[in-house]
Amino acid sequence: MQSNRRTFIKALGTAVAAFTIVPRHVLGRGYIAPSDQLTKGIIGTGTMGRDHLNYGGTRLVAVCDVDRKHLEVGKRLVNERIAAYHDFRELIQDENVDIVHIATPPHWHGTMAVEAARAGKDIWCEKPMTRTIGEGKRVKEAIARYGNTFTLNTWFRYDSGFYGLGTPVKPLKKLVQSGLLGWPLKVTISAHTGFDWKFYWVGKEDLQPERVPQELDYDSWLGPAPYKPYHHHRVHSTFRGYWDYDGGGLGDMGQHYIDPVQYLLDKDDTSPIKVEVDAPQQHHDAIGTWRSITYTFADGCQIVLQGGDHGDPNTPYIAGPHGNVYRDFVCDIPNWKQRLAEFPEPDEQASDFIHCVKTREKHALNEQNGFRSCTIVNLGLAALRLNRTLHFDPVGLRFINDEAANRLIDQPMRTPWGI
Repeated sequence: MQSNRRTFIKALGTAVAAFTIVPRHVLGRGYIAPSDQLTKGIIGTGTMGRDHLNYGGTRLVAVCDVDRKHLEVGKRLVNERIAAYHDFRELIQDENVDIVHIATPPHWHGTMAVEAARAGKDIWCEKPMTRTIGEGKRVKEAIARYGNTFTLNTWFRYDSGFYGLGTPVKPLKKLVQSGLLGWPLKVTISAHTGFDWKFYWVGKEDLQPERVPQELDYDSWLGPAPYKPYHHHRVHSTFRGYWDYDGGGLGDMGQHYIDPVQYLLDKDDTSPIKVEVDAPQQHHDAIGTWRSITYTFADGCQIVLQGGDHGDPNTPYIAGPHGNVYRDFVCDIPNWKQRLAEFPEPDEQASDFIHCVKTREKHALNEQNGFRSCTIVNLGLAALRLNRTLHFDPVGLRFINDEAANRLIDQPMRTPWGI
């Protein structure tokens, strides 16, 4: 019976250091000593798959794509011979692969993440985590069952300057948790604070069927998505504009902007109870633009998304009963920097994914809090698609008295696909 590296390492605890010189195959399939280099395989070698693989401590050993041209490019990502697959399931079952990097359109994320978890792989997934709330639940459940390490490719809650705010998130977190701003808080995310949403990543409403290129397996590209005749605007870099595959600029960029706010507001274990939308009626296939989306939590905190150039540029990024924070980390509380210095720093976060894979420590952005921030995105997309206010139960993870909205939580998948 093959050993599971997660169970093995958990059982040994800190004693694993004593085994660093033992060959990996002696300890069982997948076991990684702290001194070893991890291997990874990429599913999807388009732009995201090629450009977001800079995390060190890993070696690329396999690529997969349903577009032959993309696959050839993927094979040239490293100066050595690597495995190349057409079917993602073959890459997931490759015993040489430790980490599966999912860089496909979002309609594939849930299925691939669950399959990778079942195969004992650790997972680095592009955002958004999943295209629906139900798929996110399945991913979270699978990782709880199989003990994988999971992260998403958005990092602002623990690293880097936060777009137009002129600061990393940590000082903002310190200010919020100090209580100096008061409570509840209202966070407004807009182009005026550096968030442009890739706002005009929208679909086309008049697509006419085209011939499928020879290099593309279109049926495999669609996978679990409903069948629609091929048009080049549906695939590759423009797929984001269609409900079947993504959620426009909000679906693509929303988790970048919203996940740090969820962390700031200490909402990693809950979701909004109401979402309101101000937008034109949406097309049944092609995603359009919107003016604003407002989320309200049970304690009165709000997150307001403003699309395009909508909104007042003088609106604070964070508004509280006792003070406000503006772009470039400007706060209107008198002597706020001196007062803030008296408060403790936020807890440190486990931000090194490779270290977490080796130690089995939960990564700072994982399947649990990532599911919640992705749920915020998907709540907004549901309200936008239906063009009405929705009420949500953050414990039962269901919309209240709205069956049409609940049908968007668990959307049917095309045979033979499922989770």
